[in-house]
Amino acid sequence: MTLRALVVDDEAVARRRIRRLLGAESDIGVIGECADGASAVEAIASARPHIVFLDVQMPELDGFDVVQALEPDQLPAIVFVTAFDRYAIRAFDVHAIDYLLKPFTRERFRVAVDRARERVDRRHAGSDGLANLISDLRARRRYATRMAVRTGTRTVFVDCCDLDWLEAADNYVKLHVGGREYLMRETLTAVEQRLDPGEFARIHRSTIVRLDRIVEVRPATHGDLELALRGGTRLAVSRTFRDRVEGRLI
Repeated sequence: MTLRALVVDDEAVARRRIRRLLGAESDIGVIGECADGASAVEAIASARPHIVFLDVQMPELDGFDVVQALEPDQLPAIVFVTAFDRYAIRAFDVHAIDYLLKPFTRERFRVAVDRARERVDRRHAGSDGLANLISDLRARRRYATRMAVRTGTRTVFVDCCDLDWLEAADNYVKLHVGGREYLMRETLTAVEQRLDPGEFARIHRSTIVRLDRIVEVRPATHGDLELALRGGTRLAVSRTFRDRVEGRLI
């Protein structure tokens, strides 16, 4: 039997690479591509592919939204494709759902394809951990995986995993990403509510930091703390936030 595969990714170059790699699989035929989540839901429902390579991070409907929009009897074997999402990777491991972490090698892709074939067989036997993964995701509050930043007539998408720290700037929030800065017209409190508290912490009324960027903590004046980040940036932790920050770091 030839297995029908659908490739879903908002980046054309990523779709082309997956299609090219699938060309080496004699028992798999690519029946189509989708560049967004909404068209992916329609394609899965109508074409009923056996396997879907599904990007996690897409605008509007992301990969998780696509899965949650499908009826249980429409669920194919899904290989999630992600640049970086800590929670997703933990969830995939728990429920034995395969994923490809960008950038992936040809060898890792072949492993994912082999596992997808096995899941197609198990699905016919009524065994698939995807339903449990969906339940897990629905039970968890969703946090942003990237921020949309308007720059003139363009919109730039900044992955949250690339953020170093954020600061309030009048009616804006300044995103610090490596050596670059982006301005969002939003309050820091509003942005904080969209960030995963397992990865970010408020350290000052005007500052949020990504925890894995911190390399050193030292005492400062007046009961404050000072944080050193990768790249040399130093940020103050105010007394108001000191206890909760120390509890997360020390």
